[in-house]
Amino acid sequence: MEKAAAHAQPGRRGKPVKRYAARRSGWLHHLIRDRYLYLFLVPALSYFFLFKFVTLYGELIAFKDFRLLQGVWGSTWVGLKHFRILLDSPDFWLVLRNTLLLNVYNLAVAFPAPILLAVLLSEVRLHMFKRVVQNMLYLPYFISWVVLGGIIVSLLSPSTGVVNHLLGLLGIEPIYFMTDSGWWPVVFSLSTVWQGAGWGTIIYMAAIAAIDPGLYEAARMDGASKLRQIWHITLPGIRGTIAILLVLQMGKMMDVGFEHVFNLQNPAVFSVSDVISTYVYRTGLQNAQYSLATAVGLFQGVIGLVLVLLVNKIVKKLGEGGLW
Repeated sequence: MEKAAAHAQPGRRGKPVKRYAARRSGWLHHLIRDRYLYLFLVPALSYFFLFKFVTLYGELIAFKDFRLLQGVWGSTWVGLKHFRILLDSPDFWLVLRNTLLLNVYNLAVAFPAPILLAVLLSEVRLHMFKRVVQNMLYLPYFISWVVLGGIIVSLLSPSTGVVNHLLGLLGIEPIYFMTDSGWWPVVFSLSTVWQGAGWGTIIYMAAIAAIDPGLYEAARMDGASKLRQIWHITLPGIRGTIAILLVLQMGKMMDVGFEHVFNLQNPAVFSVSDVISTYVYRTGLQNAQYSLATAVGLFQGVIGLVLVLLVNKIVKKLGEGGLW
């Protein structure tokens, strides 16, 4: 019996080894076969490795009383001191609230906008008109927020702005959009749509183009209207893309673009426009509190990671592929 067991033992051990060897040889085969395709990944992987992973050691600053002359390793270790200061600060809770609220507004307004635009453009049959509209939608994405912010401020000026001029023709008093804490978040959300909707439309139009045209033909033969075709074919066909972009969007719930806010905010609306990115700018660069600013950034990153993992799990439970 012992001899039989001894002879059987190597056999049982050998199976996982063989499977591992088969997987490894298959991985090498695909790597060699598609080596030129993988070569295109090298610049992107190098960027993330050098500027995202290598620099992670700088997060140690959040746990130290950082001094420039002493460096990261020479500075005194203080543990969670800066996180306690952060959580005890009323300013931090204000910027956290503003950050979450602005991202919720964007999620409700800016996230569905590319979907709607992609569906509408997919139904346009005049190709020349379709291309002109697409180019007009894409253009703001490639313009700096410094320029876009100046355009928005000029358009909404209470004295010389086009918007208030049109309101005056209707007998409405000028509205101070940029200095009103009620109107400022509305302007912020609409400007987000203006700048980013065109780029998101590209992704959704590519997903719509992958839907089998035979489904639309069968629906037309059954007498389905355009709205029925969109509801039962187009939207389910791009549901996976919507789910992936939603997961990525949730990863940004703790982040509002610094340039966007900084070029639109002013002291009159600090109560609604001061967000984590501007708080880090003031704390880290203007006040030279590098450890506290790093603690804010680390807190922001951890919460964003948790949200991505949570939403990705929910999406997978709903039957979509998710990010992984």
